[in-house]
Amino acid sequence: MNNALMKKKILLSSPHMSGNEMKYINEAFESNWIAPLGTNVDEFEKEIASYVGVKGAVAVSSGTAAIHLALSLLNVQKGDTIFCSSLTFVASANPILYQGAEPVFIDSEPDTWNMSPNALERAFKGAASIGKLPKAVIIVNLYGQPAKMNELVTICSEYNVPIIEDAAESLGATYFGKASGTYGEFGIFSFNGNKIITTSGGGMLISNNVEALNKARFLATQARDPALYYQHSTMGYNYRLSNILAGIGRGQLEVLENRVSARRAIFHTYRQKLNQLPGVSFMPELADTTSNRWLTALTIDENQSNVTIPKLITALVKEQIEARPVWKPLHLQPLFKENEYYAHDEEENTSEKLFYTGICLPSGSNMTFEDQMRVINTIKNQFSH
Repeated sequence: MNNALMKKKILLSSPHMSGNEMKYINEAFESNWIAPLGTNVDEFEKEIASYVGVKGAVAVSSGTAAIHLALSLLNVQKGDTIFCSSLTFVASANPILYQGAEPVFIDSEPDTWNMSPNALERAFKGAASIGKLPKAVIIVNLYGQPAKMNELVTICSEYNVPIIEDAAESLGATYFGKASGTYGEFGIFSFNGNKIITTSGGGMLISNNVEALNKARFLATQARDPALYYQHSTMGYNYRLSNILAGIGRGQLEVLENRVSARRAIFHTYRQKLNQLPGVSFMPELADTTSNRWLTALTIDENQSNVTIPKLITALVKEQIEARPVWKPLHLQPLFKENEYYAHDEEENTSEKLFYTGICLPSGSNMTFEDQMRVINTIKNQFSH
């Protein structure tokens, strides 16, 4: 048998249970609350809100659902435009389409790989010149690294446009001492199977606007009016998180700090072992911020190294190691080929450069040192050819 096939598969980011989850799951079974409501749901919302320092939270079935609810609460309708980070997963932008609105994509800058204040400023000036400002701006914190929120908030405030902070990948990260996800009118977390904490599937909408969150709960439970019978005056969604899954989330949240520390240590080891290779540059960390390093990402200059991203990923796959290119920017996706896009500047298209030269390495908090050395040695072998 091929030796590679006998090796343990190393995944990009697999679930990592704490052992605390069963306590909350058992409580749900014992109370017979096997439903999209119950004590675990209520307590998970309170615990997340307390952890990040906001007034409230609504537990939902996915981060995508949370974005959709945020857009609904901001009354986004057909014909509206939404500015959105281009360098992100499609789930950041799909809810814009659900509402019949048009996304306008904003490039990244090289310091954080997140939304470029330069590009955002130009996009606003363009929108103002035709008298059509966006209804909201969706700012994504890629791979756990907060964006330049001070600059971005200032620009959005100048035009009086609300921010939805897509912190799906950055729970546990901080920006100038404040929790990631808390800089917008609404913040979004995701708990799907590969995130830093997981409920298998799930998400959270957070805000200091408690009235809006109460409306979000109403919309997320099929918008049922208070009546003896089922009465509905507005369209709702089936978006509430299950009491069982919320119990898993509570057990995971108890060890979040450990998970952040583990992923940061994994990043440090990769950088220590690989930083001297020609053409290798790791995703930076902005001063006064702490990334959760959900995924370790780096770029490779092919001219210096003679190593391409496709070649490297193929070599890793042969060794039963999962790796991915940096996300393909949304403005390059066939789905959005007709949508407007603002680059970082005339000379630099940051998100495209990162896509063509970037790679994400396995970063799960349950990786062993031996697992990580397998990844490191496989990469080093490609540079020695």
